[in-house]
Amino acid sequence: MPFDKDKLKKKDEEKLEEMQREIDEHDEFSEELADADAEAATEVVEDVPEEKDELEELKEKLAEDEERYKRLQADFENFRRRTRQEKEELSDLVVQNFITELLPMVDNFERAMAAEANDAASFQQGVDMIFNQLMDILKNRGLKKIETKDAKFDPNFHQAVMRVENPELEDDTIVMELQKGYMVKDKVIRPSMVQVVSN
Repeated sequence: MPFDKDKLKKKDEEKLEEMQREIDEHDEFSEELADADAEAATEVVEDVPEEKDELEELKEKLAEDEERYKRLQADFENFRRRTRQEKEELSDLVVQNFITELLPMVDNFERAMAAEANDAASFQQGVDMIFNQLMDILKNRGLKKIETKDAKFDPNFHQAVMRVENPELEDDTIVMELQKGYMVKDKVIRPSMVQVVSN
């Protein structure tokens, strides 16, 4: 088989052209890729300052919010401390006022104890006066006696400690008060101990 130089040359030229086309295509693709990368980089570079500014704004806002939170927390702690202190002062004032109201009664007790024990009637009168003075002070503070006379038993106000049979009266009628009950401003502080009818 003879060696055909022209054929071989032609084949080499075709291969060379094909390789050149591939190189050109590759170069075009590389240029397109480079252009795309350049555009993306430009966009990123353009976006970076905006995002940086936004990040700085967010950091500043966070710092402001943290500072405001700390101030609010300090204000709340001061409010709690001040409220607790005012409550204690008010409680002390109430106790002082109450004791001041009781002092005349203490004076009367001292006079009664210093008086001669010969006169039982005057002693009884002194004790009655002191009792009435005490009850006036307590009434002024809102104390009320729970009524039991001609009343029906009510577990909200009475405590039944004894039951008796009495066919003349209805069930749960109070027949005797064994210990007085009291309320302060419509709140029971001690129920009346009573004896009730149970037929």
